[in-house]
Amino acid sequence: MIKIIRADVLPRFAEFLSRQRPPQLQMEAAWVLTNIAASDYTLLVAECGAVPRLVELLESPDANIRHQATWALGNIAADMPSCRETVLDHGAVTPLLAQFKEDMKVSVLRTATWALSNLCFGKLPAEIQVKPILEIISLLIHSADEKILADACWALYYICDGVEGGIQDALDAGVCPQLVKLLMHASANILLPVITSLARISAGDDTQVQVIVEQGILPCLAQLLARNYPKIIKKQACLIVSNITAGSKDQIQAVIDADVMNHVIVLLKTSETDLKKEAAWAISNAASGGSSDQIQYLVSRGCLEPLCNVLKYQDVDLVYTCLEGLQNILVEGEIGKQGNESVMNPYAQFILENGGLDNLEELQDFDNDAVYK
Repeated sequence: MIKIIRADVLPRFAEFLSRQRPPQLQMEAAWVLTNIAASDYTLLVAECGAVPRLVELLESPDANIRHQATWALGNIAADMPSCRETVLDHGAVTPLLAQFKEDMKVSVLRTATWALSNLCFGKLPAEIQVKPILEIISLLIHSADEKILADACWALYYICDGVEGGIQDALDAGVCPQLVKLLMHASANILLPVITSLARISAGDDTQVQVIVEQGILPCLAQLLARNYPKIIKKQACLIVSNITAGSKDQIQAVIDADVMNHVIVLLKTSETDLKKEAAWAISNAASGGSSDQIQYLVSRGCLEPLCNVLKYQDVDLVYTCLEGLQNILVEGEIGKQGNESVMNPYAQFILENGGLDNLEELQDFDNDAVYK
């Protein structure tokens, strides 16, 4: 390969892509460029004039040439943002999407889905229409092939994350019912892009979050949190829960009713620090925005002690949210004290007995005005 690079013949191979005689010339040239694009010399392929010709070959009458061009463009787009932008700038999306409307071998469909995922990575230019892409993705996520399924879900995540209005576009495309079903998929290779996509959707507004709640995501999350799944899966599950508990009281109640919060509290008590932080967000959000009954539920499940321990973390946003939650809990305890004619707020007493006051006093030295106040 290095001999080809040093001979400076890449522009010649790019030129061969436009020649239809002899018939094999386009195919062989595309094959060479595909292999070089998979090496450390991708940028040279992107800059040698091959990209516009490869895009033209996506409309070749020869299915094998279309497949090879797709593979080459996928390799180029996967290398770096500038290479991906070059492929996008030459209009690869529309002819690539057209291929999905034909009968394709599974191997070809895998390559096309992978290439589409590479093109969706990062921020898509404003002129790229995402709805046609999502129409294809909404079909691909029903595939029985794990490679196709995984790449389609990653493409969906990239759109939700990198396109303004991408979350709503995804919801409008009707992807949520199938995504929620896929949360119970046996393969972690599928589960990770699925739950990552749902986590991004859960970062939308309350109305958007309600869509995934109504599709039954919470019972699935309860199972994921209760069973022996990889830590990254449980972190994403906690992130979704924290986004839901940051919403309305009805959404907090839905989390409680699905028995999700019990599992989150267990993680807050027993898991590693990075997973504890995600669990703490979920509980702190619920405590900050929950009703009196919801706060009583959280306290009855043993959230106070682990929440007090969260105050030791050097995470300004998390500590601040945790303080808001504890403040709300104490307010509810004060109301309960008056109703029961008790001498002391029971929640305040519990915090004192579990070292919470010491943690609060240490926060006076915290280098953040909002936390200090």
